[in-house]
Amino acid sequence: MSTNKQLLGKGIKYLTGALPLMFLGPSLIYNAFQNQQNNWHYLVLGIGIVACLSSMFLIFYGLKTIMKGLFND
Repeated sequence: MSTNKQLLGKGIKYLTGALPLMFLGPSLIYNAFQNQQNNWHYLVLGIGIVACLSSMFLIFYGLKTIMKGLFND
């Protein structure tokens, strides 16, 4: 049983793409709630929510790709 190194590398790339979004999303949401008097409050909040959701999707898809590369599914 050998690993598919191309799929493994692709999964790691997805996980490294999710890493900055895991920190960016909650900080944007916090910033939006601290500056509620600003007109850009809802835009910053929406961007933060999209960043959190995309981070969760990239983590799930990256782990799925890594498992597929390891176990030759």
